[in-house]
Amino acid sequence: MKTVAENPIENRSQAAKIYEDLSEKAHLPRRRDLSFYFVLIIAVLPVWSAVPLSWAFVVYSLYSGNVWSLTWKGQILFAIGLVEVFFSVYHYHLSRCITEAGPNGAGSISELQAAFKRVLQSGMADLPEYGYDEEDVGRPGSPEEDLIALERDDSRAVDFRDYLRTWFGKVPWSHIHRDEMFAWLYWSIYNAPFTSFEALPFVQQKVLLDVLQMIEKRAGSPIPEGSNPEARPHLLTLDPVSVAWRPFMWYAGVALSNYYHRRRYEAQWNAAVVTYKGLDYIVRVPHGWSVQKGPRPVVFLHGLGLGLTQYKMFLPNLFRALKDRPVLILLQPHVSQEIFHPNFFKPMNRHQTADLLVELLEELGWVQRRSEDSAASVSEETNSVTVFSHSNGSFIHAWLLKSYPELVSRSCFVDPVTFCSWEGDLCYNFIYRRSTNGLELLMKYFVGMELGVANFLQRHFDWNANALWYEQIPNARDPSKTMFFIGGRDAIVDASRVKRYLTSHGIRKGLWYDPEGIHGQALLSGGAGHAAIIRWLREPDSNLTSP
Repeated sequence: MKTVAENPIENRSQAAKIYEDLSEKAHLPRRRDLSFYFVLIIAVLPVWSAVPLSWAFVVYSLYSGNVWSLTWKGQILFAIGLVEVFFSVYHYHLSRCITEAGPNGAGSISELQAAFKRVLQSGMADLPEYGYDEEDVGRPGSPEEDLIALERDDSRAVDFRDYLRTWFGKVPWSHIHRDEMFAWLYWSIYNAPFTSFEALPFVQQKVLLDVLQMIEKRAGSPIPEGSNPEARPHLLTLDPVSVAWRPFMWYAGVALSNYYHRRRYEAQWNAAVVTYKGLDYIVRVPHGWSVQKGPRPVVFLHGLGLGLTQYKMFLPNLFRALKDRPVLILLQPHVSQEIFHPNFFKPMNRHQTADLLVELLEELGWVQRRSEDSAASVSEETNSVTVFSHSNGSFIHAWLLKSYPELVSRSCFVDPVTFCSWEGDLCYNFIYRRSTNGLELLMKYFVGMELGVANFLQRHFDWNANALWYEQIPNARDPSKTMFFIGGRDAIVDASRVKRYLTSHGIRKGLWYDPEGIHGQALLSGGAGHAAIIRWLREPDSNLTSP
């Protein structure tokens, strides 16, 4: 009997006929459960209501004249309310500053065209999810595949149509017409609103038509002429920004908490809090460590949320476990709700971040960029760092690997969002999806709709820079040098697709997959994932087994 791996073309056609066309299946809105309303009442409404209640109290006190007869407690409340009123005006002003499109330009058209081709090649190869020897380095990958016209019932075409429609609100594929597809492509390439095809210069028309033809081949289906407003695409950096106000006291609490943790690391772990050309970081170098003989330094790139406060349980464990090597934590105020930081509204792009971070590592003496004069004298063993990223930090991790792969000897990705980000699940789940449970509401209101995070994701998101491919990771199949930690119940990315993408390219032993794990669970103290991360960081040859 032939298996799918033995005769993939024949079986693919049979599978497509057996199963319905998922790309035409209507997306039904989910119902909200009790946890949504519990979080709404207990957590969201108290924070959200602080601003309107402050306005109401201040206006009433001034209008009625009671402000002059308030007790000392009432005067304190009035002062707090007045601060909230003034801060809300400032917050509103900042939110208005990001109503315009983001600063990302078109970039290199040839680079973007190559990126689109790479997206369309993904999933074209006959790569079984499992069932081959991981040591087979000669196994073909997606970049080696030709982009051919697929049949409509080809499972590869069905799958492509199904995930691409996420960018169009998950409407049935047949509802997407050319005008909406052109609008999405024009945004993807030029980061600008689309008016009409006829109004575009000839060069831009040709670029759009070339990419459209590749999409139609890959989808196994022509895209109808005309327009269908019901299939309006998600244009992340052009759509209105979703921002929810929050009180001054919230931001003050976050700032004080992060300040406390910075001072705590200085006092308890002999770490230094430093700023290098606008780049904030915490660094701890053990006494007596040598760049020539000591273990390689670890660079930690955190995710969206509350900055150091969010990792207050994990980072002390990291310092404790890695006493024999330097640890550098890159601080990112623009995604840490540090609204009082001067760089809160100024996130660096891919090249600025990667270049400045490597310049910092050179300043510390940990790495040295190769040149004709230094190539012979620089040792690979002593000219690299271990990069450990979580969630949104995997974007910076990707930027480093794209620009300076030779300086990253080992990579650890925890809850990465950089893989399969071209498929749209990340942006849809974090920005556009209607929250239906408590976890989604917490994630959306307290993180996704925060001013700095919204500015970064909805005005500075660069899909081409953020997308990382298997072949761009040095030693991706070597579990001693590259490790991936993924939770099967991740609410931000489609974990099953990320897992399939990695395993289809031969990553087996280097993948820790917890079917019941949620986003961030692998970092929780006492868990199996946490222990496996620490063990891998300490011991390059650790034999890890997924739960």
